[in-house]
Amino acid sequence: MHFERRIKHDIELALEDSRVVVATGPRQVGKTTVVRRVIGPTGTVRRLDDETTRAAALADPHSFVESQEAPLAIDEVQLGNEALIRAIKARVDRTEAPGQFLLNGSANFLTVPHITESLAGRASFLTMWPLSQGEISGTDDGLVDLAFSDQADLLELPSSGDDMNTYVSRICDGGFPEPLKASTRRSRSRWFGSYVRSMATRDIQEIADVRNADLLPKLLRVLAARTASEFVATNVAEDVGSDRRTVERYLSLLEMMYLVHRLPAWSRNLTSREARRSKVYISDTGLAASLMRKNEDSLATPTDPARGPLTETFVVNELLKQAARSELEPSLFHYRDRNGDIEVDVVIEAGGAAVGYEVKASSSVAARDARHLAKMRDQMDNIQPGAFRNGIVLYAGPQVVSLGDRLTAAPISSLWTAPSQD
Repeated sequence: MHFERRIKHDIELALEDSRVVVATGPRQVGKTTVVRRVIGPTGTVRRLDDETTRAAALADPHSFVESQEAPLAIDEVQLGNEALIRAIKARVDRTEAPGQFLLNGSANFLTVPHITESLAGRASFLTMWPLSQGEISGTDDGLVDLAFSDQADLLELPSSGDDMNTYVSRICDGGFPEPLKASTRRSRSRWFGSYVRSMATRDIQEIADVRNADLLPKLLRVLAARTASEFVATNVAEDVGSDRRTVERYLSLLEMMYLVHRLPAWSRNLTSREARRSKVYISDTGLAASLMRKNEDSLATPTDPARGPLTETFVVNELLKQAARSELEPSLFHYRDRNGDIEVDVVIEAGGAAVGYEVKASSSVAARDARHLAKMRDQMDNIQPGAFRNGIVLYAGPQVVSLGDRLTAAPISSLWTAPSQD
Protein backbone atom coordinates (compact mmCIF):
# COMPACT_ATOMS: atom_id res chain seq x y z
CA MET A 1 0.00 0.00 0.00
CA HIS A 2 1.59 3.27 -1.14
CA PHE A 3 0.51 6.77 -0.17
CA GLU A 4 1.62 9.73 -2.24
CA ARG A 5 2.71 12.48 0.12
CA ARG A 6 1.85 15.95 -1.13
CA ILE A 7 4.64 17.55 0.86
CA LYS A 8 7.08 16.04 -1.65
CA HIS A 9 6.08 18.72 -4.15
CA ASP A 10 6.42 21.43 -1.49
CA ILE A 11 9.94 20.25 -0.62
CA GLU A 12 10.95 20.23 -4.28
CA LEU A 13 9.70 23.79 -4.74
CA ALA A 14 11.43 24.95 -1.55
CA LEU A 15 14.74 23.46 -2.72
CA GLU A 16 14.52 25.63 -5.84
CA ASP A 17 14.49 28.78 -3.71
CA SER A 18 16.26 28.02 -0.41
CA ARG A 19 19.79 26.95 0.38
CA VAL A 20 18.49 24.74 3.19
CA VAL A 21 15.13 23.03 3.51
CA VAL A 22 14.13 21.61 6.90
CA ALA A 23 11.32 19.03 6.89
CA THR A 24 10.13 17.91 10.30
CA GLY A 25 7.27 15.87 11.71
CA PRO A 26 6.45 12.90 13.93
CA ARG A 27 8.38 9.67 13.65
CA GLN A 28 6.97 7.03 11.31
CA VAL A 29 5.05 9.34 8.99
CA GLY A 30 7.27 8.58 5.98
CA LYS A 31 9.74 11.48 6.06
CA THR A 32 12.75 9.35 5.12
CA THR A 33 10.93 7.83 2.15
CA VAL A 34 9.93 11.27 0.87
CA VAL A 35 13.44 12.63 1.34
CA ARG A 36 14.98 9.76 -0.67
CA ARG A 37 12.50 10.35 -3.49
CA VAL A 38 13.21 14.07 -3.52
CA ILE A 39 17.00 13.71 -3.45
CA GLY A 40 17.00 11.01 -6.10
CA PRO A 41 20.04 9.12 -7.37
CA THR A 42 22.26 12.22 -7.71
CA GLY A 43 21.97 13.31 -4.10
CA THR A 44 23.41 11.89 -0.90
CA VAL A 45 21.46 10.80 2.18
CA ARG A 46 23.18 10.44 5.55
CA ARG A 47 21.20 9.06 8.49
CA LEU A 48 22.17 10.18 11.97
CA ASP A 49 20.24 7.32 13.56
CA ASP A 50 23.05 5.14 12.20
CA GLU A 51 25.62 5.05 15.02
CA THR A 52 28.68 5.16 12.77
CA THR A 53 27.34 8.08 10.75
CA ARG A 54 26.30 9.94 13.87
CA ALA A 55 29.69 9.44 15.50
CA ALA A 56 31.41 10.88 12.43
CA ALA A 57 29.09 13.89 12.35
CA LEU A 58 29.61 14.65 16.04
CA ALA A 59 33.38 14.06 16.04
CA ASP A 60 34.16 16.31 13.06
CA PRO A 61 31.04 18.08 11.78
CA HIS A 62 33.04 20.35 9.45
CA SER A 63 34.59 17.41 7.56
CA PHE A 64 31.28 15.55 7.62
CA VAL A 65 29.57 18.45 5.84
CA GLU A 66 32.40 19.47 3.51
CA SER A 67 33.12 15.93 2.24
CA GLN A 68 29.67 15.52 0.71
CA GLU A 69 28.47 16.80 -2.63
CA ALA A 70 25.28 18.86 -2.76
CA PRO A 71 22.45 18.18 -2.51
CA LEU A 72 23.03 16.52 0.84
CA ALA A 73 20.14 15.13 2.90
CA ILE A 74 20.73 14.57 6.61
CA ASP A 75 18.08 12.33 8.16
CA GLU A 76 17.15 12.61 11.87
CA VAL A 77 19.32 15.71 12.10
CA GLN A 78 18.01 16.45 15.64
CA LEU A 79 20.48 13.77 16.77
CA GLY A 80 23.34 16.04 15.76
CA ASN A 81 24.58 19.02 17.71
CA GLU A 82 25.04 22.76 17.46
CA ALA A 83 28.44 22.36 15.84
CA LEU A 84 26.87 20.42 12.97
CA ILE A 85 24.38 23.22 12.34
CA ARG A 86 27.21 25.77 12.42
CA ALA A 87 29.11 23.70 9.85
CA ILE A 88 26.06 23.68 7.58
CA LYS A 89 25.70 27.44 8.05
CA ALA A 90 29.35 28.00 7.15
CA ARG A 91 29.02 26.01 3.96
CA VAL A 92 25.83 27.67 2.68
CA ASP A 93 27.22 31.10 3.55
CA ARG A 94 29.93 30.64 0.91
CA THR A 95 27.37 30.44 -1.87
CA GLU A 96 23.72 31.37 -2.25
CA ALA A 97 23.01 28.44 -4.56
CA PRO A 98 19.64 26.89 -3.63
CA GLY A 99 19.05 23.26 -2.78
CA GLN A 100 22.30 22.54 -0.94
CA PHE A 101 20.84 20.76 2.12
CA LEU A 102 17.66 18.90 2.96
CA LEU A 103 17.47 18.38 6.71
CA ASN A 104 14.91 15.95 8.06
CA GLY A 105 14.01 15.36 11.68
CA SER A 106 11.46 14.16 14.20
CA ALA A 107 11.65 17.24 16.41
CA ASN A 108 10.34 20.73 15.84
CA PHE A 109 13.47 22.77 15.21
CA LEU A 110 11.53 26.00 15.52
CA THR A 111 11.64 25.41 19.29
CA VAL A 112 15.45 25.10 19.29
CA PRO A 113 16.92 28.64 19.35
CA HIS A 114 20.42 27.89 18.03
CA ILE A 115 19.01 26.15 14.96
CA THR A 116 16.51 28.82 14.02
CA GLU A 117 19.04 31.59 14.68
CA SER A 118 21.82 29.89 12.69
CA LEU A 119 19.62 29.12 9.71
CA ALA A 120 17.59 32.34 9.72
CA GLY A 121 17.30 33.68 6.18
CA ARG A 122 18.88 30.53 4.79
CA ALA A 123 16.26 27.85 5.39
CA SER A 124 12.66 27.03 4.62
CA PHE A 125 10.82 25.05 7.32
CA LEU A 126 8.09 22.53 6.39
CA THR A 127 6.04 20.19 8.57
CA MET A 128 5.02 16.69 7.55
CA TRP A 129 2.06 15.51 9.61
CA PRO A 130 0.49 12.03 9.53
CA LEU A 131 -1.41 11.25 6.34
CA SER A 132 -4.36 13.47 5.56
CA GLN A 133 -7.67 11.88 4.62
CA GLY A 134 -7.18 13.22 1.10
CA GLU A 135 -3.82 11.47 0.83
CA ILE A 136 -5.39 8.26 2.13
CA SER A 137 -8.37 8.47 -0.23
CA GLY A 138 -6.51 9.94 -3.20
CA THR A 139 -8.76 13.02 -3.22
CA ASP A 140 -8.31 16.76 -2.75
CA ASP A 141 -7.85 18.44 0.62
CA GLY A 142 -9.23 21.81 -0.36
CA LEU A 143 -11.68 22.96 2.30
CA VAL A 144 -9.42 25.41 4.15
CA ASP A 145 -8.78 27.47 1.01
CA LEU A 146 -12.30 27.09 -0.40
CA ALA A 147 -13.80 28.39 2.85
CA PHE A 148 -12.27 31.82 2.22
CA SER A 149 -14.27 32.19 -1.00
CA ASP A 150 -18.01 32.88 -1.36
CA GLN A 151 -20.68 30.86 0.40
CA ALA A 152 -22.03 29.93 -3.02
CA ASP A 153 -18.86 27.92 -3.62
CA LEU A 154 -19.39 26.00 -0.38
CA LEU A 155 -22.97 25.20 -1.34
CA GLU A 156 -21.60 23.47 -4.44
CA LEU A 157 -19.77 20.90 -2.32
CA PRO A 158 -20.86 17.31 -3.03
CA SER A 159 -23.17 15.42 -0.72
CA SER A 160 -21.66 12.50 1.17
CA GLY A 161 -22.33 8.80 1.38
CA ASP A 162 -20.38 8.54 4.62
CA ASP A 163 -22.04 8.22 8.01
CA MET A 164 -20.77 8.40 11.57
CA ASN A 165 -19.69 4.76 11.50
CA THR A 166 -17.43 5.54 8.54
CA TYR A 167 -15.98 8.54 10.33
CA VAL A 168 -15.42 6.49 13.48
CA SER A 169 -13.43 4.00 11.41
CA ARG A 170 -11.28 6.79 9.99
CA ILE A 171 -10.80 8.24 13.47
CA CYS A 172 -9.53 4.93 14.85
CA ASP A 173 -7.28 4.31 11.85
CA GLY A 174 -5.54 7.67 12.16
CA GLY A 175 -2.93 8.82 9.69
CA PHE A 176 0.24 6.86 10.43
CA PRO A 177 1.03 4.62 7.43
CA GLU A 178 1.86 1.43 9.35
CA PRO A 179 -1.38 1.15 11.40
CA LEU A 180 -3.34 1.87 8.22
CA LYS A 181 -1.76 -1.24 6.72
CA ALA A 182 -2.50 -3.38 9.80
CA SER A 183 -4.73 -6.36 9.09
CA THR A 184 -6.36 -6.48 12.54
CA ARG A 185 -7.33 -4.11 15.32
CA ARG A 186 -4.97 -5.92 17.64
CA SER A 187 -1.95 -5.40 15.43
CA ARG A 188 -2.91 -1.74 15.07
CA SER A 189 -3.16 -1.42 18.85
CA ARG A 190 0.22 -3.10 19.32
CA TRP A 191 1.83 -0.66 16.89
CA PHE A 192 0.51 2.36 18.79
CA GLY A 193 1.63 0.84 22.10
CA SER A 194 5.14 0.27 20.77
CA TYR A 195 5.19 3.78 19.33
CA VAL A 196 4.41 5.38 22.70
CA ARG A 197 6.99 3.24 24.50
CA SER A 198 9.66 4.10 21.95
CA MET A 199 8.94 7.81 22.18
CA ALA A 200 9.07 7.77 25.99
CA THR A 201 12.08 5.52 26.50
CA ARG A 202 14.27 6.55 23.56
CA ASP A 203 13.29 9.33 21.18
CA ILE A 204 12.53 12.13 23.63
CA GLN A 205 15.45 11.20 25.86
CA GLU A 206 17.83 11.51 22.91
CA ILE A 207 17.13 15.24 22.69
CA ALA A 208 16.21 16.23 26.27
CA ASP A 209 17.03 15.50 29.89
CA VAL A 210 14.05 13.49 31.13
CA ARG A 211 14.35 12.33 34.72
CA ASN A 212 11.01 10.57 34.93
CA ALA A 213 10.42 8.81 31.62
CA ASP A 214 7.45 6.89 33.05
CA LEU A 215 5.57 10.17 33.38
CA LEU A 216 5.56 10.78 29.61
CA PRO A 217 3.15 7.99 28.56
CA LYS A 218 1.00 8.73 31.60
CA LEU A 219 0.82 12.40 30.65
CA LEU A 220 0.03 11.46 27.05
CA ARG A 221 -2.89 9.27 28.21
CA VAL A 222 -4.26 12.08 30.38
CA LEU A 223 -3.97 14.53 27.49
CA ALA A 224 -5.75 12.04 25.23
CA ALA A 225 -8.61 11.89 27.72
CA ARG A 226 -8.70 15.70 27.56
CA THR A 227 -8.18 16.13 23.83
CA ALA A 228 -10.17 19.03 22.36
CA SER A 229 -10.44 20.71 25.76
CA GLU A 230 -8.73 23.73 27.27
CA PHE A 231 -5.40 22.98 28.87
CA VAL A 232 -5.33 23.69 32.61
CA ALA A 233 -1.89 22.74 33.88
CA THR A 234 -2.89 22.39 37.55
CA ASN A 235 -5.69 19.94 36.71
CA VAL A 236 -3.44 17.84 34.49
CA ALA A 237 -0.69 17.86 37.12
CA GLU A 238 -3.15 16.55 39.68
CA ASP A 239 -4.26 13.75 37.33
CA VAL A 240 -0.70 12.57 36.63
CA GLY A 241 0.51 13.05 40.21
CA SER A 242 3.17 15.61 39.42
CA ASP A 243 3.78 19.33 39.74
CA ARG A 244 2.69 22.00 37.31
CA ARG A 245 6.19 22.97 36.20
CA THR A 246 7.10 19.39 35.27
CA VAL A 247 3.82 18.92 33.39
CA GLU A 248 4.36 22.09 31.39
CA ARG A 249 7.93 21.09 30.51
CA TYR A 250 6.94 17.57 29.48
CA LEU A 251 4.03 18.91 27.47
CA SER A 252 6.50 21.09 25.58
CA LEU A 253 8.57 17.98 24.83
CA LEU A 254 5.50 16.16 23.52
CA GLU A 255 4.77 19.17 21.34
CA MET A 256 8.36 19.25 20.12
CA MET A 257 7.96 15.63 19.00
CA TYR A 258 4.62 16.45 17.31
CA LEU A 259 2.61 14.11 19.54
CA VAL A 260 0.33 16.91 20.70
CA HIS A 261 -0.44 20.41 19.50
CA ARG A 262 -2.32 23.36 20.90
CA LEU A 263 -4.75 25.89 19.46
CA PRO A 264 -4.27 29.30 21.05
CA ALA A 265 -7.22 31.44 22.00
CA TRP A 266 -8.38 33.83 19.28
CA SER A 267 -9.05 37.48 19.90
CA ARG A 268 -10.02 40.26 17.55
CA ASN A 269 -11.35 42.73 20.03
CA LEU A 270 -14.78 41.15 19.77
CA THR A 271 -15.07 41.58 23.51
CA SER A 272 -12.77 42.64 26.30
CA ARG A 273 -13.28 39.32 28.11
CA GLU A 274 -11.91 36.54 25.95
CA ALA A 275 -10.79 33.20 27.31
CA ARG A 276 -7.02 32.95 27.09
CA ARG A 277 -6.34 29.25 27.56
CA SER A 278 -5.18 27.12 24.64
CA LYS A 279 -6.95 23.92 23.68
CA VAL A 280 -4.84 20.77 23.49
CA TYR A 281 -5.15 18.01 20.88
CA ILE A 282 -3.46 14.69 20.28
CA SER A 283 -1.94 15.01 16.81
CA ASP A 284 -3.36 11.73 15.51
CA THR A 285 -6.77 10.31 16.36
CA GLY A 286 -5.63 6.73 15.90
CA LEU A 287 -3.06 7.33 18.60
CA ALA A 288 -5.61 9.16 20.76
CA ALA A 289 -8.18 6.36 20.47
CA SER A 290 -5.53 3.79 21.35
CA LEU A 291 -4.42 5.78 24.40
CA MET A 292 -8.07 6.03 25.48
CA ARG A 293 -8.63 2.32 24.78
CA LYS A 294 -11.40 3.13 22.34
CA ASN A 295 -12.26 1.31 19.12
CA GLU A 296 -14.89 1.40 16.39
CA ASP A 297 -17.40 -0.54 18.50
CA SER A 298 -17.26 1.71 21.55
CA LEU A 299 -17.24 4.94 19.53
CA ALA A 300 -20.22 3.78 17.49
CA THR A 301 -22.33 4.39 20.59
CA PRO A 302 -23.67 7.97 20.44
CA THR A 303 -23.44 8.33 24.23
CA ASP A 304 -19.75 7.44 24.42
CA PRO A 305 -18.13 10.54 26.01
CA ALA A 306 -15.04 10.22 23.81
CA ARG A 307 -16.98 10.39 20.55
CA GLY A 308 -17.41 14.16 20.42
CA PRO A 309 -13.86 15.13 21.45
CA LEU A 310 -12.30 12.59 19.08
CA THR A 311 -14.47 13.82 16.22
CA GLU A 312 -13.40 17.41 16.90
CA THR A 313 -9.77 16.31 17.13
CA PHE A 314 -10.12 14.49 13.82
CA VAL A 315 -11.47 17.64 12.12
CA VAL A 316 -8.92 19.97 13.72
CA ASN A 317 -6.04 17.72 12.66
CA GLU A 318 -7.28 17.66 9.07
CA LEU A 319 -7.61 21.44 9.05
CA LEU A 320 -4.10 21.74 10.48
CA LYS A 321 -2.66 19.55 7.72
CA GLN A 322 -4.40 21.57 5.04
CA ALA A 323 -3.29 24.86 6.60
CA ALA A 324 0.33 23.67 6.61
CA ARG A 325 0.24 23.44 2.80
CA SER A 326 -1.96 26.42 2.03
CA GLU A 327 -0.50 29.41 0.20
CA LEU A 328 -2.81 31.58 2.30
CA GLU A 329 -0.55 30.82 5.29
CA PRO A 330 -3.54 30.54 7.65
CA SER A 331 -3.37 30.28 11.43
CA LEU A 332 -5.67 28.15 13.59
CA PHE A 333 -7.28 29.22 16.86
CA HIS A 334 -10.27 28.48 19.04
CA TYR A 335 -12.60 31.09 20.46
CA ARG A 336 -14.68 31.34 23.63
CA ASP A 337 -15.58 34.44 25.58
CA ARG A 338 -15.64 34.22 29.34
CA ASN A 339 -19.42 34.29 29.51
CA GLY A 340 -19.76 31.46 27.02
CA ASP A 341 -21.91 33.62 24.76
CA ILE A 342 -19.69 32.73 21.82
CA GLU A 343 -17.83 29.44 21.59
CA VAL A 344 -16.38 28.37 18.25
CA ASP A 345 -14.38 25.16 17.90
CA VAL A 346 -11.93 26.48 15.29
CA VAL A 347 -11.22 29.91 13.88
CA ILE A 348 -8.91 30.06 10.86
CA GLU A 349 -7.48 33.47 10.07
CA ALA A 350 -5.64 34.45 6.87
CA GLY A 351 -4.97 37.78 5.24
CA GLY A 352 -7.16 39.67 7.67
CA ALA A 353 -10.18 37.42 7.06
CA ALA A 354 -11.58 34.65 9.26
CA VAL A 355 -13.58 31.44 8.91
CA GLY A 356 -15.25 29.71 11.86
CA TYR A 357 -15.87 25.96 12.20
CA GLU A 358 -18.17 24.02 14.49
CA VAL A 359 -18.00 20.22 14.70
CA LYS A 360 -20.98 17.92 15.34
CA ALA A 361 -20.76 14.15 15.78
CA SER A 362 -24.38 13.85 14.65
CA SER A 363 -26.18 13.07 11.40
CA SER A 364 -28.65 15.96 11.77
CA VAL A 365 -28.14 19.69 11.75
CA ALA A 366 -30.32 22.74 12.43
CA ALA A 367 -29.94 26.51 12.39
CA ARG A 368 -29.32 26.56 16.16
CA ASP A 369 -26.11 24.60 15.59
CA ALA A 370 -24.70 27.70 13.90
CA ARG A 371 -25.82 30.17 16.57
CA HIS A 372 -22.29 30.81 17.89
CA LEU A 373 -21.00 31.27 14.37
CA ALA A 374 -23.83 33.74 13.74
CA LYS A 375 -22.84 35.75 16.82
CA MET A 376 -19.23 35.75 15.69
CA ARG A 377 -20.32 36.91 12.23
CA ASP A 378 -22.45 39.73 13.59
CA GLN A 379 -19.78 41.02 15.95
CA MET A 380 -17.10 40.90 13.27
CA ASP A 381 -19.41 42.66 10.80
CA ASN A 382 -19.79 45.48 13.32
CA ILE A 383 -16.02 45.82 13.73
CA GLN A 384 -14.75 45.10 10.21
CA PRO A 385 -17.40 44.38 7.57
CA GLY A 386 -16.37 41.62 5.18
CA ALA A 387 -13.68 40.10 7.42
CA PHE A 388 -15.95 37.20 8.41
CA ARG A 389 -15.99 35.03 5.30
CA ASN A 390 -17.88 31.90 6.31
CA GLY A 391 -19.08 29.86 9.25
CA ILE A 392 -19.16 26.11 8.65
CA VAL A 393 -20.83 23.39 10.69
CA LEU A 394 -19.17 20.07 9.86
CA TYR A 395 -21.46 17.18 10.76
CA ALA A 396 -21.99 13.48 10.06
CA GLY A 397 -24.99 13.92 7.75
CA PRO A 398 -25.00 13.73 3.95
CA GLN A 399 -26.24 17.12 2.72
CA VAL A 400 -24.75 20.56 2.21
CA VAL A 401 -27.29 23.17 3.36
CA SER A 402 -27.39 26.89 4.02
CA LEU A 403 -28.04 27.89 7.63
CA GLY A 404 -28.17 31.61 6.88
CA ASP A 405 -25.98 34.43 5.65
CA ARG A 406 -22.45 32.97 5.23
CA LEU A 407 -23.42 30.00 7.42
CA THR A 408 -23.23 26.53 5.88
CA ALA A 409 -23.59 22.98 7.12
CA ALA A 410 -21.47 20.43 5.27
CA PRO A 411 -20.52 16.76 5.72
CA ILE A 412 -17.28 16.09 7.57
CA SER A 413 -16.07 14.42 4.37
CA SER A 414 -16.00 17.87 2.75
CA LEU A 415 -12.57 18.12 4.33
CA TRP A 416 -11.25 15.73 1.68
CA THR A 417 -13.76 16.22 -1.14
CA ALA A 418 -13.55 20.02 -1.44
CA PRO A 419 -11.68 20.79 -4.67
CA SER A 420 -8.15 22.10 -4.47
CA GLN A 421 -7.73 25.79 -5.24
CA ASP A 422 -4.34 25.29 -6.96
